[in-house]
Amino acid sequence: MDRLRQRADFLAVANGARANSPAFVLQSRRRDDSGPIRIGFTVTKKNGNAPQRNRIRRRLRELVKRLDPVSMQPHHDYVLVGRRDALSRDFATMLDDLRIAFTKPARHTHKGRGSRTDGSRPGPAPATSRKPD
Repeated sequence: MDRLRQRADFLAVANGARANSPAFVLQSRRRDDSGPIRIGFTVTKKNGNAPQRNRIRRRLRELVKRLDPVSMQPHHDYVLVGRRDALSRDFATMLDDLRIAFTKPARHTHKGRGSRTDGSRPGPAPATSRKPD
């Protein structure tokens, strides 16, 4: 298992499927090459100051170390986005959450404003003609 380090890889995974948990969000994307499973970790500044963010990141890395790699799909990239609840949530519960996140059917999200399931674009209502009374 390798680590994601390039910003472009993180952005590509961000457009893929995601599974939510109180302590993290698991993002995933299938790659077309035959390389190993890659995983990245990210924690935004809104989750606290640097020591708190580092602690969240360390907890996420330890979760992945303790998880059996069989549960991860080959030829995939994963990103764990840490949330503030990762600081106070029980570690065993977080490990169960991660196992569940890997087994959940992936929900694919589309980035962009006003995306609709039927493919139509939002716009103004069609003009109607009124006859004067």
